[in-house]
Amino acid sequence: MSEPEIVADEPIHVDSVEHFKAVVDREGVVLVDFYADWCGPCKMLEPIVETLAAETDAVVAKVDIDEFQQLAGAYQVQSVPNVVFFADGEPKKRVVGMRGEDVLRSVIEDLSS
Repeated sequence: MSEPEIVADEPIHVDSVEHFKAVVDREGVVLVDFYADWCGPCKMLEPIVETLAAETDAVVAKVDIDEFQQLAGAYQVQSVPNVVFFADGEPKKRVVGMRGEDVLRSVIEDLSS
């Protein structure tokens, strides 16, 4: 039995390690925003990832590094914001620090083609 398809026009807040795996193991591009509530640049990035969730075919997931230190460690997240792009279940690209929408959108487009 296959997982139900995840269709989202807004970011998915990961609530468990199993949930994270179900989200990133899907076909297509998944943008994972590793963030922290205390991180100023993360707050500046939030409207950008919300726009990308609404306007692109990529699924956008948000992972709180304080709540999910195991996931942050597994993906070598040493500073935030830290965006990891998955394609077909595999991490393909990482963008660290505050970046503009155009940079993140171009990564999604590159991985989608």
